[in-house]
Amino acid sequence: MTNWQDRIVGVRMQVDDEFEDRVEQSSFSRQQWGLVMTAVDFDIEDPEDEDAARIVADTSKLSSVMPELDNVQQQMASMGAGGSGSQSGSSGGGLFGKVKSALGLGGSGGGGGDEREDEAAQLAEEYAELLQERLEESGRWDEVRRVAAEDPDYSRSPLCCIVSSSLS
Repeated sequence: MTNWQDRIVGVRMQVDDEFEDRVEQSSFSRQQWGLVMTAVDFDIEDPEDEDAARIVADTSKLSSVMPELDNVQQQMASMGAGGSGSQSGSSGGGLFGKVKSALGLGGSGGGGGDEREDEAAQLAEEYAELLQERLEESGRWDEVRRVAAEDPDYSRSPLCCIVSSSLS
């Protein structure tokens, strides 16, 4: 039986592309966001209830990848990528990331870990909301919700972190 995640791969790729601008506005580089997404599972909460069902981001594993974000940053810098400035666009997350870091509102280094984890969780939830919006707009949400409701393991079925090549 095909699960609900298999039915939304194309929409996920569309949302990945659309979400790039939001990632660029964050303190995360694209590579760091890709790492964050490996620790995020998506579930459908209350799939059997047409009115209450919604896609939620399970961010309980984020703490396991947060220490690696600095390593990604250092690797990018050592390759001449310039850290968070590696994002495309001149007004993207590089500038915002530097300003946030200067103000002590995130960024790499001591402290800020909880803020970055909170930011990652917030972005993941925004991603989940956008994903559900796109499924609703395409008329596929009800089908996906019903498939999840019929899956006896739906609450434990993570949506594997499909990150489009543009975010890798």
